Amino acid sequence: MKMLLTSGGVTNPTIRDRLVALLGKPIVESDALFVPTAQWGQPACSPETVWRSTADAWPGQSGLCGLGWRSVGVLELTALPSIGAERWQPWVRAADVLLVDGGEAIYLTHWLRETGLADLLTTLPNLVWVGVSAGSMALTPRIGRQFTDWQPDGSDETLGLVDFSIFPHLNYPGWSANTTESAHRWAATIPGPAYALDDQSAVSVTDGVVEVVSEGQWELFNPHGRRR
Repeated sequence: MKMLLTSGGVTNPTIRDRLVALLGKPIVESDALFVPTAQWGQPACSPETVWRSTADAWPGQSGLCGLGWRSVGVLELTALPSIGAERWQPWVRAADVLLVDGGEAIYLTHWLRETGLADLLTTLPNLVWVGVSAGSMALTPRIGRQFTDWQPDGSDETLGLVDFSIFPHLNYPGWSANTTESAHRWAATIPGPAYALDDQSAVSVTDGVVEVVSEGQWELFNPHGRRR
């Protein structure tokens, strides 16, 4: 699986160009499945925010679903156990890209495991995963205690399909918990490489090659929280 792990989505031409490169063809020729599941585990989200993301109806923003895909469908992970793998797995196999929205990363991780989608992903080398915030964090080994909203007393461990962690929305206006200083404190608790990304930045992963694509601000920390 190829990955484009973003903080705020496909927010600039540099990130969009990398998405097209990962797809290996134009967006207009690609079929997408949108995964809103992480929102249900995040107290700040609601049925309205799920609808806005699915309908690409955020004022002044172009979301994942509005990038110009040949087709877009919704894959709600919480529904999958009730319909059987023989029905939903062909949908995933036929897709060019999964668009995985933000919300709560531990909740999303739970449903990726519960459905078996986490195991299926490792068998699909050409599938592109585009994550936003929690949709990116779920693929990392750890997210940090401050990001566990669904089960605050539980583990902060996620799927570990990559070997680095992600601090999203770096210096987002009005978010006091997402300052550079907060990112440094967070990185000191993460026992491995850790990226802090603003909403103009992303991490691309292809065949084990990790590269930051950005028109904004980002930092890479080592296991002790010092910038590399």
